[in-house]
Amino acid sequence: MFKRFTTLSLLCGAIFSAPVQAAFIADDVQLFMHSGPSYEYRISGRVRSGEPVEILEKSGDYTKVRLESGKDGWVPTRYISEGRSALEELPMLQQSLSEREVEVKQQAEEIQLLRARVNTLEAESKSFTEQVVKRDTQIRDLQFELQNMDQSNLMRWLTHGGIIALAGVILGLIIPNLPKRRKQRDEWF
Repeated sequence: MFKRFTTLSLLCGAIFSAPVQAAFIADDVQLFMHSGPSYEYRISGRVRSGEPVEILEKSGDYTKVRLESGKDGWVPTRYISEGRSALEELPMLQQSLSEREVEVKQQAEEIQLLRARVNTLEAESKSFTEQVVKRDTQIRDLQFELQNMDQSNLMRWLTHGGIIALAGVILGLIIPNLPKRRKQRDEWF
């Protein structure tokens, strides 16, 4: 009896002192647990993909695991992955995705507003460009008129000066040939 108790206590001590590791069943398989470290042992349960397990011990190509329900069994080691399962991260990924979708929607709305603003600014720019072209054309026309006015003013002044000069010449020729009035002689002097 003492021998059984000692063996039992050693077995319990070995089980409870063995390091327990958190792991999960690979996300792409569904396995049967066996009662021993080989497929030749009877099937003791099923493990779904992504299910978290505790690693209890390893023997060859098989690992003894404990499910969250407390059930133990052996599964092939190649189907156990350490860390967190992608299935566990799925809710966080879905939440992150929904947050990103909201951000994308807000950014799309902002892009539409900015495009509308750009279209408005392009229309204003086109209007201003047309006004500048119109003003440039008016300035060129006015400069041409001014040059023509300068020439016509010059011609007008030359014409007026010529007329005055001709009138002066004619008067200069006519006045000396006019009969002279004789001075009356007053005898008072």
